[in-house]
Amino acid sequence: MPQWLDQTKQEDSTVHIVADENIPLIEQFFGEFGEITRLPGRSMKASDLSNADILLVRSVTEVDASLLADTPVKFVGTATIGTDHIDTEYLDSKGIGFASAPGCNAQAVVDYVLSALSVIVDSRGIEFADLSVGIVGVGNVGLLLRQRLEQMGMTVKATDPFKEEEEVGELTSLDDVLSCDVVSLHTPLERGGEHPTWHLINEARLKQMAPDACLLNACRGAVVDNAALSAHLKQAPDFVAILDVWENEPELDLELMELCSLATPHIAGYSLDGKMKGTELIYQAACGYFGLPVRLKLGQFLPEPGIRRVDFSAEVPIHQALRTAIRASYEIRVDDGVMRSVMRRSQNLRESFDRMRKDYPLRRDTINLRVGVPSRAHDLQDVLEATGFDVRSK
Repeated sequence: MPQWLDQTKQEDSTVHIVADENIPLIEQFFGEFGEITRLPGRSMKASDLSNADILLVRSVTEVDASLLADTPVKFVGTATIGTDHIDTEYLDSKGIGFASAPGCNAQAVVDYVLSALSVIVDSRGIEFADLSVGIVGVGNVGLLLRQRLEQMGMTVKATDPFKEEEEVGELTSLDDVLSCDVVSLHTPLERGGEHPTWHLINEARLKQMAPDACLLNACRGAVVDNAALSAHLKQAPDFVAILDVWENEPELDLELMELCSLATPHIAGYSLDGKMKGTELIYQAACGYFGLPVRLKLGQFLPEPGIRRVDFSAEVPIHQALRTAIRASYEIRVDDGVMRSVMRRSQNLRESFDRMRKDYPLRRDTINLRVGVPSRAHDLQDVLEATGFDVRSK
């Protein structure tokens, strides 16, 4: 029995862990801790934690006093970047350990945005370098996205009141960002404070954007006023909305879904690599908190990618190769098609939305895709490497 439980587990020496059923590799990473119970994250309640020492969640579980009061939980881990679903002040007040997984799915979200941009450039008959992209929030995801886009030759503007230019590059105002062809949101959801993000994109800010601009939200649904967006899309037929997150999930607004150019069920960060990295990070944090050795590493468990390699000839145009490689790694239109099909036929929107997330198919990060390029095609190699691919000369 671990020393950290000596005083509280006198009758039952088993360490009890309650975990969201959608967290991968729980048994592999936490099996040495004790007994694991998997539950649907959205329906967890206090009675489920009556004997729990450790609680492991994703973004759909609200962790606060109503869930944890009068439970023996000593450590909470969320295998996600965002922490707006965690009442960290309550955890601190009760001496409950806490860890999140910052940056775990940054690559997956960037892959999602790049796939969406590939659809936009195709629909407009332009190249990536012809687009300007505004980024709201330059944390782990926003910074990686900025680096990728700039390396691809795109014009990027970014805003983040919590960052310094020395950390993330040149910053500008939100108004300036909203002038871009595409505005991509990567900010946490904050309802209060000096810089709230709840309904940050509202009716007035939507009207600031160009009539044919694109709004892409892959952070939190309520960062965008969904009712205002729906009304705007009806009034501006050339405006493009790409949504992965929705207000009031899992109660989806089907009318808004139909108005969106691309719609997905909160899976932008759902690559296998990202989800597994999140588990590894909270495992490492739990080991540190309880004074246990870190014995396991993610590399022990990652499977082989489904698509290992794509090869190009020296004659292929750079834009075509880039677009093809991006979609070989992740094709956003597949998830869009599945979501529309499922939700249109659904008799229970809540269950259908969550089922799509639970049963989401295997998807790997861009960095796992090897791209074969002739050794003489230096420009093509440079662009593909800048986008994050594992380029191999042939």
